Amino acid sequence: MTRELRRVAVIGGTRIPFCRSNTLYADLSNQDMMTAALNALVDRYKLKGEHIDEVVGGAVVTHSRDYNLTRESVLGTKLAPSTPGVTLQQACGTSLQAALGTAAKIATGEIESGIACGSDTTSDAPIVFSKKFSKRLIELNTKKTLMDKVRVFQGLSPAELAPQPPAVKEPRTGLGMGEHCELMAQEWGITRAEQDQLAFESHKKAAAADEQGWFDDLMVPCAGVYRDNNLRPDITLEKLSTLKTAFDKSDKGTLTAGNSTPLTDGAAAALLASEDWAKARGLPIAAYLTYGQHWGNDFAHGDGLLMAPTIAVSKMLDRAGLTLQDFDFYEIHEAFAAQVLCTLKAWEDPAYCAKHMGKNAPLGSIDRAKLNVKGSSIAVGHPFAATGARIIGNLAKLLAQNGGRGLISVCTAGGMGVAAIMESANAA
Repeated sequence: MTRELRRVAVIGGTRIPFCRSNTLYADLSNQDMMTAALNALVDRYKLKGEHIDEVVGGAVVTHSRDYNLTRESVLGTKLAPSTPGVTLQQACGTSLQAALGTAAKIATGEIESGIACGSDTTSDAPIVFSKKFSKRLIELNTKKTLMDKVRVFQGLSPAELAPQPPAVKEPRTGLGMGEHCELMAQEWGITRAEQDQLAFESHKKAAAADEQGWFDDLMVPCAGVYRDNNLRPDITLEKLSTLKTAFDKSDKGTLTAGNSTPLTDGAAAALLASEDWAKARGLPIAAYLTYGQHWGNDFAHGDGLLMAPTIAVSKMLDRAGLTLQDFDFYEIHEAFAAQVLCTLKAWEDPAYCAKHMGKNAPLGSIDRAKLNVKGSSIAVGHPFAATGARIIGNLAKLLAQNGGRGLISVCTAGGMGVAAIMESANAA
């Protein structure tokens, strides 16, 4: 039996303000922030007491207590308790991947409504002990008598008590994401000046959007915070040029704290539905989620860690019958300015497109005036799992107001990329 696929409506998105790590959200957990973002969506679309067919989301930096994060967050909201919560993680692509999975179920008729969400905090990162000391603690729980418990700690050395914060390095290479991006910048010849320029533009566009009230219906206050605290309206290229390199301290280094995303706390959510579900509740459709794709590359053996989106986008365009130029908006997540610039350069490179995509010609250039028109992650911040949902909400509003078609591209740890296409009601 074959079923006709249905269109997947994006009703819109909400988020809490994003804050630099260890600042205004230092006392909040992933669950606190995810619940706040979900309740914001409930309030915006009058969903109090509603059953949503599924809420899918997650976080990258988690405690063991977060094993059922999404469901616990749902239970803290004003949604009906019958609403299931599914916890998913694909690094920085988490909430975009959540949206793609939910969209597939809506398209096939399995569900009528769903929410994709993500939350992350590096202020509340889990701090663990050494494996040897952890084993002692596990063994301790099996002992009955006081003497047996004391014997567990025989031979204990002070080194075992040294805390081990979360590693930010790729297990396959031992390099951090910034170090990998430095290698990409060197391979593609991306200069410090180019990176600073992109970072400058991201801040200026986001600051202008904030000043114009663009985020007013996309963002709700949380813990007394009303705006993203990473925005730098007064940023200058001169100031950016004075910053020291962050990952490569040699004269080859080009990545700085200014042209990279900061560690960020925050959460975001996006509401998806069938057209019938939206119509029955009088909810306007902002856009449609029409295509999605994810892909991985062999970053451990020379491919750029953050270059997989170049391939994911190519595969998706082939399925959609579109070219890279067939878009009115490009939402390319800014993990680093260098990563965005490497991506754009790769799409323009015949040899790269032939090797990695099997293309006879490069995908070509994009109109830079259509890129991240309201700023992106360098300016507003990047709570890892929340970024995809932030972008969905932002792009849905752009398409609702302007019409047309938008491309989303998100790079992730582990050499993966997640991509999507959204279209306005007129274009879909």
